[in-house]
Amino acid sequence: MRGQGLIECGLPMTIAIEDVVEKVGAWRGKPVDIQAMPGGITNINFRVIVAGKSYFVTIPGASTEFLAVDNDNKYYNTRAAAAAGVGPKVLHHLSEYQVMVLEFINGDNMTCETMAAPGMPGRLAQSLRKLHAGSRFLKDFNVFRLAEFYLRVLDQKKWPVPADYRNRMAVLGRMERAISKPAFALVPCTNDLVAENIIDDGHQLRLIDFDYSGNNDPCSELGNACQELQYDEDRYAELCAAYFGAPRRHLLARMHLYAIMSDFIWTLWAAIQENISTLDIDFRAYGAGRWERALGLLDSAEFPGWLVDAGRGD
Repeated sequence: MRGQGLIECGLPMTIAIEDVVEKVGAWRGKPVDIQAMPGGITNINFRVIVAGKSYFVTIPGASTEFLAVDNDNKYYNTRAAAAAGVGPKVLHHLSEYQVMVLEFINGDNMTCETMAAPGMPGRLAQSLRKLHAGSRFLKDFNVFRLAEFYLRVLDQKKWPVPADYRNRMAVLGRMERAISKPAFALVPCTNDLVAENIIDDGHQLRLIDFDYSGNNDPCSELGNACQELQYDEDRYAELCAAYFGAPRRHLLARMHLYAIMSDFIWTLWAAIQENISTLDIDFRAYGAGRWERALGLLDSAEFPGWLVDAGRGD
């Protein structure tokens, strides 16, 4: 994440999908069918079928600089994830507009229900290990710095912050100190493992959407996955064991703390989206749900133990 103030990276020019098609030289003179893809929040996505072959086109949405989306970082990391054998290949890049034409992955889009099926946490761990063993991403990612960034955006724009959020900020320091003893080596992470960003191609789980990707603690990736996929304790343990070899207590504690941080940052993300998004999504309700869950975990009987166990090691 950029350090001070709002992100200062160059913002992409807007472009219509029809103009994207015209600018891809390899497509000229061929029959083209354009289909809008549902589900995009920070991007506008399309399936473009050219002479019978499908491509995935993603166009950056407006005002995503407030969400800490850096499109140069996204492009670099998408290519690195493809080289690791997990992400889609980048086939064309319109750099002026930060538009990517990607390999279209045929397969089943995952849901929280399908990702909770027997064996799925283990399959996810296999894909994450491949990604994490790949080339480093362009920039590092830190959930604690991202929370600070989002809070600065809200303050600078004078947009409201969720009730009691500032009163809970002191706990972030305690959590960060707990997971820094010891600090884990950073690996390339997606940092946004919602079910919609996982596709089963019949051979492996493929990962898409690298808007928030960066080098990060692997326990942050695992904790984020568990929170986004609504995993219970058994699936926490299964994912931890499949990734690390055993569901060790300190690893599970780190995952739980990072899971709470997922709710911390996406609570603020939703508060920003409430002010910038034109989508028909109730971001206020979404953020309120994330914040309520974070508070429940912070006030749980398990939380003090996670703070202690996270720094113990083996």
